[in-house]
Amino acid sequence: PRPPMQTYRGAMVPVELSLELLERLQALGRSEGTTLFMTLLGAFQVLLGKYAGGEDVVVGSPIAGRTRGEVEELIGFFANTLVLRTDLSGNPSFRETLRRVREATLGAYEHQEVPFEKLVAELQPERSLSHSPLFQVMFTLQNAGGGGGALPGLNVSGVGAELGTAQFDLSLTLAATPQGLRGALNYNTDLFERGTVDRMLGHLERVLEQVAADADVRLSQLELLGEAERALVLEAWNRTEGEYPAEACIHQVFERQAARTPDAVAIVFEDASLTYAELNARANRLAHHLRGRGVGPEVRVGICLERSLEMVISLLAVLKAGGAYVPLDPGLPAERLAYMLDDSGVPLVLVQAALRGTVPAHEGVEVLAVDALSERLAAEPAENPAGGAGPDSLAYVIYTSGSTGRPKGVMNAHRGVVNLLWSMRGTVAMAPGDRLLAITTLAFDISVLELFLPLLSGARVEILDRSAASDPALLREAVAAGAGTVLQATPATWRLLLDAGWEGAESLRALSGGEALPAELAARLRERVGALWNVYGPTETTIWSTAQQLGAGPDVGRGHVSIGAPVANTRVYVLDRFLSPVPAGVPGELYIGGAGVARGYLGRPGLSAEKFVPDPFAAEPGARLYRTGDLARWRPDGTLEFLGRNDHQVKVRGFRIELGEIEAVLRGHGSVADCVVMARAEAGEQRLVAYVVGGVEAAELRAHLRESLPEYMVPSAFVFLDALPLTPNGKLDRKALPAPELAPAEDRYVAPRTPVEEVLAGIWAEVLRLERVGANDNFFELGGHSLLATRVVSRVRELFGVELPLRALFEGPTVAELAGRVEEIRRAELPVLPPVVP
Repeated sequence: PRPPMQTYRGAMVPVELSLELLERLQALGRSEGTTLFMTLLGAFQVLLGKYAGGEDVVVGSPIAGRTRGEVEELIGFFANTLVLRTDLSGNPSFRETLRRVREATLGAYEHQEVPFEKLVAELQPERSLSHSPLFQVMFTLQNAGGGGGALPGLNVSGVGAELGTAQFDLSLTLAATPQGLRGALNYNTDLFERGTVDRMLGHLERVLEQVAADADVRLSQLELLGEAERALVLEAWNRTEGEYPAEACIHQVFERQAARTPDAVAIVFEDASLTYAELNARANRLAHHLRGRGVGPEVRVGICLERSLEMVISLLAVLKAGGAYVPLDPGLPAERLAYMLDDSGVPLVLVQAALRGTVPAHEGVEVLAVDALSERLAAEPAENPAGGAGPDSLAYVIYTSGSTGRPKGVMNAHRGVVNLLWSMRGTVAMAPGDRLLAITTLAFDISVLELFLPLLSGARVEILDRSAASDPALLREAVAAGAGTVLQATPATWRLLLDAGWEGAESLRALSGGEALPAELAARLRERVGALWNVYGPTETTIWSTAQQLGAGPDVGRGHVSIGAPVANTRVYVLDRFLSPVPAGVPGELYIGGAGVARGYLGRPGLSAEKFVPDPFAAEPGARLYRTGDLARWRPDGTLEFLGRNDHQVKVRGFRIELGEIEAVLRGHGSVADCVVMARAEAGEQRLVAYVVGGVEAAELRAHLRESLPEYMVPSAFVFLDALPLTPNGKLDRKALPAPELAPAEDRYVAPRTPVEEVLAGIWAEVLRLERVGANDNFFELGGHSLLATRVVSRVRELFGVELPLRALFEGPTVAELAGRVEEIRRAELPVLPPVVP
């Protein structure tokens, strides 16, 4: 991370390139009509472009400024700095690149008398104390004679100076000498490590060697990696082969465990529990019943169940019958559920009787209440069903946000799930006697690990209900009570737990995943648990693809927290835009291959072909890579750093969100002329902000979005503009979008009027980090969202002693409305006294 203010701390690494290479570069320049400076600058800019993954490379260079013979011998400072910008787009040959460099350089020479400071004043770039304006990399070719300053009786020679400063991020200085090219690379030690700079010089030499040998080589064909380095990033760091029951399905591995430990407790929910034998028998009976209803291999079955024993029984039953389950969260809007029913093509949805009305009516879809089948299931066999699915059969379809405005279903097979669970079993040492606290919604793919990892290991699943899993106080109590030895959660949930006062547990093994783990949160967690893993992986590669156990070293407390190395039978590549591997330390897009790669997207062959591409590095035919869209880089030790996204997809509280989906729904409102949605970091977490052009109120837009989007996709703030800001070339200028004003408007402030309103206003101010909140202020218009709402409900319970349902805040989002609801509940809970007899 770049320091907020330049310290100018630096160091230098010497550069020595052979005379033979220098002569070939000079010959190339003569053939193309370019100077040695232009040739070296072009190669350096190509290297920088490959490092940055960019096509627009800007480098500064000093120029003497003595353009007239009359001033050559004058004493004085005539030097100026030129800004040399080269276009590398279109994958040109190096010969074409040289022509572009020559044109840019000659153009700069024509205007070299324009002072650099005048250029900055005219262009007015965004200024920062952390770096110089316009360019951050300098290139210099020293071509002045070296014989000046001789005195009678003295020999004069140059002495290398060891600079401890750096004016720029990087400064490459070279000179042509009788021995070849000599010079140094000066670097800012706040930004670069010595090993990175050493590798960079090696890559520069490789680029120079290749272009000197063939000027027609295209930029995509230039190889930065030598044989040893290429073998390291492609092979050595991907040696993850491991044994697992590749011939078995998820339910079959569970059946083997149930045979080994029939009397061990398998699942617990509230006061009820089932042993492995009981769970297996009940799932078998339901599986036989589903077989009779036509469920078999590749048949998809909807699961719309609240967290319960029946939920786990139903999942296993669908798999045992040979089918694949499709989670349908009963908390989703009806419109979204209706779309998922239609898109998934499920002929059957399993529900609890109380949720029958939650599932939208859909032609050809039968709704079956599993908790009303006890008599019919009693007649079904308790033995494991024979036949059914195979390891390559579909296991589940989980829907994720889609950039087109509609969610897309990811199809995962049994083999990938079994491999991941087997790998994680070893990683966290899951064994009989362990208890995993399951807190994640079934519609989030990390629930697959929560539910099935213990059941494939002889351990126990402790299921929390929806309210306890989302309420910080109840979650804190459950974890503090020692209900689990393993807990998996998103960073947002871990922060919620810590902020609720959880003190930690030395016996707990913790997994954090679903979004980037901030270093400060990692440090807080590491102090409170026995072991901590940072895990990473998209739904398209089966839950987790990499894992890193975090110790007390540099991984925790500063910079990016490592996401680790690939799990078993998984290959991970960091590639540039030409699908070439990049060196350690250089950002690129993360591609994932191996056993966990999903089939693709249900009913979306075009999108599947775009995102799941042939694996050029695999030996087995037909192997594919999933292009994640995530930016990452290798560390020198073979672990990975997650650096962000290369598109507008974001992670908010662990949920993957395509901002385009929210924008598409917003544009569906008749009063919205244009819009854009962004995720902005506020107080250590990501919040969605919608920028809208149109005459409409925020409350109306929020209600419109809730009709078709889950709560976590509804922006917490709306900013209304006359027009979206554009760049000079007509594109959206995201940097010019203003930060939302989340504080209540002074002219509309109404002070709290009752003791309950005063306490609630204080809770809101604390949770939303505001100075004051009025009686009529709207929680969501002040930046609140569903996760913060759980904090409010938890504090209300703590201070008032009332059980306030979470939906109460959505139904009455002002302080006054919520105060009325709290007082109503308190009155209802007061004891009824006998009438007073006169």
